[in-house]
Amino acid sequence: MHLQLSTVQFVQFFKKCCYFYVILLLPFSGAAQSTSSDYPVSKVNVFLGTSGDHGQLSPAASYPFSMFSIGPVTYPNTHTGYEYLAKEFLGFTHNRFEGVGCQGSGGNILVKPFTGEFFQEQKLIKRTEEGSPGHYSVSFTNGIKASFSVSKKAGIHLYQFPKGNKGIFIDLSSVLANRFYSEEHKVERSSLSGFVEAGTTCNAGKYKLYYYLEFNKPVTWKKQDKHKYLVMLDETTRDLEMRIAFSSVSADYAKKDINYSSLSAIRNESSSEWNRELTRISVSGDKERAKLFYSLLYRALQSPYKISEMDGSYRGNDGSLQNTKSDFYNGWAIWDNYKTQLPLLSFAYAERYKDIAQSVAWLYRYGKKDYATENEPSNTVRTEHAVVVLLDALRKGYALPLQEILPSLRAEMDQLTFQSPDKALESSYDLWAFAGLLKDLKQSELSKRYYSKALEYRNYWKKDFQDLNKEDIDAMSARKMYQGTVWQYRWLVPYDVKGLKELAGGENDFIQQLDRFFDRDYYNHANEPDVQAPYLYQATQKPWKSQALIRKIAIDTMVQNYFNDNSKGIGSYIGRIYKNEAQAYLRTMDDDAGAMSSWFVLAAMGISPACVGEPVYYLHLPLFKSLEIALPGGKSLKISIRNYSKDHSYISAAYLNGISFDRNWLNHQELMKGGKLEFVSSEKPNKAWGISQQWISSIDDAALPH
Repeated sequence: MHLQLSTVQFVQFFKKCCYFYVILLLPFSGAAQSTSSDYPVSKVNVFLGTSGDHGQLSPAASYPFSMFSIGPVTYPNTHTGYEYLAKEFLGFTHNRFEGVGCQGSGGNILVKPFTGEFFQEQKLIKRTEEGSPGHYSVSFTNGIKASFSVSKKAGIHLYQFPKGNKGIFIDLSSVLANRFYSEEHKVERSSLSGFVEAGTTCNAGKYKLYYYLEFNKPVTWKKQDKHKYLVMLDETTRDLEMRIAFSSVSADYAKKDINYSSLSAIRNESSSEWNRELTRISVSGDKERAKLFYSLLYRALQSPYKISEMDGSYRGNDGSLQNTKSDFYNGWAIWDNYKTQLPLLSFAYAERYKDIAQSVAWLYRYGKKDYATENEPSNTVRTEHAVVVLLDALRKGYALPLQEILPSLRAEMDQLTFQSPDKALESSYDLWAFAGLLKDLKQSELSKRYYSKALEYRNYWKKDFQDLNKEDIDAMSARKMYQGTVWQYRWLVPYDVKGLKELAGGENDFIQQLDRFFDRDYYNHANEPDVQAPYLYQATQKPWKSQALIRKIAIDTMVQNYFNDNSKGIGSYIGRIYKNEAQAYLRTMDDDAGAMSSWFVLAAMGISPACVGEPVYYLHLPLFKSLEIALPGGKSLKISIRNYSKDHSYISAAYLNGISFDRNWLNHQELMKGGKLEFVSSEKPNKAWGISQQWISSIDDAALPH
């Protein structure tokens, strides 16, 4: 084929050639490399969990830990604005909080392309769509094609129109479900800038986002009402680019963040970054399982959001302008993901986690609340158990400004409530963590006082959780508990399993009660209250039961009777919980900001936190023949399975750096040293492995001086 180029076309062609030549010279993590089917980024299914109430996820073009994402809004819509089976699109918005509760949140600055004369009910009907990490595109039956790519806190829209009249509808008051409060904006030639203020998840507080957007061609602005515009295009326009960026600081900062690269360059940049993050954990084995693994790891890396600017500027959760020499994060769902996602980040993404942990600490500096404040710099959910996260980070070696925030921490502890059985256990966990912080800060007398308060959980436990003969023990939200049953909450004492076993009647009774809990399908993986319960056999003389159970929950058939609409027994679910499809999870199971995805990732790696707040991980058989975790300083932990079989659930032996290893746990320091951990798998349990030198949490031992 003979190709004839104009001067302008030749310059564009030359630039593209130079760009791709540079890409070819990039190392393993480069963008061109990331398109290979061998690399994790190509294994991610961004449509996992995007249909109905089976994860509450979206296929939005996103970037790791970014407050900004471009995604579709459909009719009907779910928590993130998108339904996989929907045909009608309402437009595209620029943020959403993946997988969280209530009716979802975000959905700011809606943009809708149209042809002909605009009318509000004009429909965009999907013809085809595709998505990958950092990119989303869709074509419609009216001839419009839309493509989006995102890098950091900025992105690009590319619209391709058919002949005739056309334009863009912009709604600055749009939200998915939470409340719109206010906005201010300025129109200048082909640009629009300002801020929007909306309710956080569950309308618990407010957040303010600054933005700047501009079109690459002259446009005519027609005001529809106070918050809406029609952007009219020249009839000859076929392609239109819109660039947009967000900032927590100001519209001027958002303007500086605009990315002027081409859509393909931004797409490659984002793909490269996603590949770099996903390859922190390399897995080898079952190819379909690897696709599921990386699709779920992708979900675990969406939040919290990095909100600080290049010069360190950011806004605190009181709205004040601040500056930092490190990265600052916001966008929390700690009640949901403190047991899974944050522990995962603490070792697999340690360089980033040091700033995440410090950002949690600074919540107390700016006026932390359990839910959102009235001046959040990004959308956020809730922060209960932040004190547990801080203790966990401190004991894993992360530096924290504890002395400065200690008065605020103590004030929070002194206001904890115990008005329901679940709150009594949750508050006791926080008290234990605060006592641990005080102990590590050498405030021994004050520490003992709070350990004593935490120990009072035993009285609450005897009152509400000891008697398993009461009629309401498997009733959802019985005794005013939050989204759980007596059976599910009774295990929420990870910091004192030794004491919990004694309360249950001793080792044998404890095991029998765990057996009854799981055998009768009282366990609920649709929500977080009991997701740590499968690890509890690890603290008994039958750790092999945890090995089998974790594997079963992750990849085998489960019976689930409880749902997040507080129902029980309405069409019990029988099947796999984790599937690589649009209806990925069981009904009403929200991913909750990476909480449930991270549970699977940890299960697949053979590493699970024994007790958040203690630097200890229980071990079980990984779901892959081999895997490798990249660690700071060029180190790595290589985990492999000898005698691997897809039908094996049990560890018969283990070797750490070639030396026989009989413990069923590692501490954080051992993990971060890296090396080689080898398991020998078996079809039947080795009931002698993992029962010597056991790690069993004890509040009595914790209260003792070092």
